[in-house]
Amino acid sequence: MNIKKQKLCLEYPLATKSPNLVWEQISTIHGLERWLADHIEEIGEDIIALTWGEVWTDHHTLEARIIESQKNDHIRLQWVNEEDPDAYWEMRIGRSELTDELCLYVDDYALAEDIDDLHDLWDGNMERLHQVSGL
Repeated sequence: MNIKKQKLCLEYPLATKSPNLVWEQISTIHGLERWLADHIEEIGEDIIALTWGEVWTDHHTLEARIIESQKNDHIRLQWVNEEDPDAYWEMRIGRSELTDELCLYVDDYALAEDIDDLHDLWDGNMERLHQVSGL
């Protein structure tokens, strides 16, 4: 049985005019480790392992496959153990139509009952991104 998830689309204004700076934070292991997970390592071609918590104590690790990447535009990943074939998570750099500000657009998927928690998770991630990079 396929589990169908709902899509969550978020928009976060950024305090920079440089897509290059944003790209560095969302597409490299060093950048992602600063705000998205405690430890990230490349474990295969286009597969990364994201670990929250310390590897020698209580921790949680998930593997994601990079399924699409276009420099200074977007990166799309899918959890290796994802049951919904249409579910992915994507971070996209773009400009707000209203304000012309540089924004990070996030698309992610969750079960209906988990959408609010996922929204809170991304809000926390973006708060960390701002704190560590000033973006």
